Amino acid sequence: MSGGQAVAEMFARHGVGPMWGMGGFQLLPFYDAVRRLGLPHHLVNDERAGVFAADAYARVTGRPGVCDATLGPGATNLVTGLVESLNAGVPLVVLVGEPHRAHAGRHMTQEARQLEILAPAVKAVIRVEVAERIPEHVRRAFALSTSGRAGPVVLALPEDVSHGEVALAEDDLWSDPATLRAPARRTRPAAQDVASAAALLATAERPLVLAGGGVHLSDATEALEALAERHRLPVAHTLSGAGVLRSDNPLSLGLFGRYSRIANELIEASDCLLVVGCKLGEVATRRYALPPAHVPLIHLDILPEEIGHWARTAVGLWGDAREGLLALDAELGDRRPDRAAYLADVAARRDAWAQSTRPRYESDEQPIGMARLIGELNATLPAEAIVVADGGFASHWTGLLYDSRRRGRTFISDRGFASIGYGLPGSIGAATAAPGVPVVGLTGDGGMNMSAGELETARRVGAGVLLIVVNNAASGYVKALQHGVYGAGAYQSSDLSELDYGRIAQAYGCHGRRIEDPADLRGAIEEHLARRDGVPTVLDVVVTRDPSRMLPGVDSRTARFVPGDRPA
Repeated sequence: MSGGQAVAEMFARHGVGPMWGMGGFQLLPFYDAVRRLGLPHHLVNDERAGVFAADAYARVTGRPGVCDATLGPGATNLVTGLVESLNAGVPLVVLVGEPHRAHAGRHMTQEARQLEILAPAVKAVIRVEVAERIPEHVRRAFALSTSGRAGPVVLALPEDVSHGEVALAEDDLWSDPATLRAPARRTRPAAQDVASAAALLATAERPLVLAGGGVHLSDATEALEALAERHRLPVAHTLSGAGVLRSDNPLSLGLFGRYSRIANELIEASDCLLVVGCKLGEVATRRYALPPAHVPLIHLDILPEEIGHWARTAVGLWGDAREGLLALDAELGDRRPDRAAYLADVAARRDAWAQSTRPRYESDEQPIGMARLIGELNATLPAEAIVVADGGFASHWTGLLYDSRRRGRTFISDRGFASIGYGLPGSIGAATAAPGVPVVGLTGDGGMNMSAGELETARRVGAGVLLIVVNNAASGYVKALQHGVYGAGAYQSSDLSELDYGRIAQAYGCHGRRIEDPADLRGAIEEHLARRDGVPTVLDVVVTRDPSRMLPGVDSRTARFVPGDRPA
């Protein structure tokens, strides 16, 4: 068989889901084998979109997403998406075409030092030098992608290896079942460390859990819920951690960090914090103002170097999130102190926040307020729906106000790198990962401008997603920052043309509609949910043009975001 066919045969043995890419000469044998094997593969209009779709697929399923790119610009277009997956711990296996080895360095068409460019964006680069080792290399790529802290791995296939022939036996073409999803293998923290952590939690009067996306990556939401409910531990989450508890769980505090419902104030008043699967980055900590230095910190993470990275840690728990939570639960045993007064305070704060924000959720203002838009999603979407939010404006508002009514990863945002342009291709990837489940994407007009060509992809693959374009005729995040730092009217290169994305969607053969009256939102969402024809719908929602109201809050003196206990 050809080298390209050998790769495709190994992908088949690994049970890959839909693959995304744009072919070129180097990978022609791979594409031909994909066709003959009947493997699912979809053409994208931009390689970055292929990574984003594979990334979302992996977040929904836990299985490595797969994409490919040809030599040169195809490979270099992957970088932004790969860094997203690397920073977010998302498993990907990425096939990249390489120059013919006999001619490399002779200015071949589209040749570049691409592996040097890609290397910092991935966990590992594996270049095939000996065709007979292709099965080994593919197994290695999946093992690296799903082991430890998951991430993307590049498999680089030179043109001559791809087109050349290799003799392989059926016995060579096998996969390791443990590496077909992340985490491939689990580790448990040391018993003494678990005992020390349990001792701190057991005596705390106002303990609190800070959960990040690692809880989802570890499939640890059930273990976290059991620990929290058994030992009366309120839980706050990052944008990536949304859904670790249902929003209606009395122990759920919602988002913490740059934006907060009630969590930040409770963090300040806590006497013990358990951080799980969270890197404690800038957004989660309000630019490192949280957690308070005087509060004992227990940090459970799969990477030991993240423990004590910058925040003083009382107890470090090195291991898988699920295994660590199960061990901690078992060690705590029947030690369940009376926290009735603490939980009553939490309940009162939850109720007060709900009362204070209800007018925003129900507001009839025009242009439409973001809270009203997300309130309609809360009211209309079924619990199993998946919401995919783009990296900036859309994710901040949605992460703060959207209610996860099912435990699990039903809210996805590309917070690993926070690049805009993820909303549409991420929605397509999520839709292929969960057939029959409603998928709603939110993107800004800037993000839509970056990825509009993928409407053709969505239409072609039958991804009947609902894409909501939050249209403020601006690069809203930048314009809000300029307003906060320099004042009203001090805007530079942050305004966009006023476009009707509903009509643009229609030109792509999709359903499209512009929404200017908030009273029309619910009917438009319900109409899409009832349609089920596999054709994408774009709702162009006209939202506020006032930069002072584009984000939940900006401190104009420092340009640092104000957490607050309610949206602006």
